[in-house]
Amino acid sequence: MAHSFAETINNSKVMLTGLQANAEAVAVRGIDAAFIANLQTAITSSETLNGEQEALKAALKAKTADLDAQVVTLKAMHSEAKKVVKLAIDKARWLEFGITAKH
Repeated sequence: MAHSFAETINNSKVMLTGLQANAEAVAVRGIDAAFIANLQTAITSSETLNGEQEALKAALKAKTADLDAQVVTLKAMHSEAKKVVKLAIDKARWLEFGITAKH
């Protein structure tokens, strides 16, 4: 079962604390000070990147809302222009405005 980001960070922090407290015992099996330092760096880096990702998600959500609102405006303007063209311009010329002569 996959762990959430928070669970992974928490589990890694608990592991780090345990490794630091038992450095001599785990060194015998290959977990040296460099490994422990790299684990600390990986945890910190993961937390930093997660924060940056969350900020980007928030910015994307806001930008998507801006785009959606602009598209609503664009569609309304296009619809209004299309109505005016159909009233003011001969049907034979509607294609100039991207209007296919259906009605």
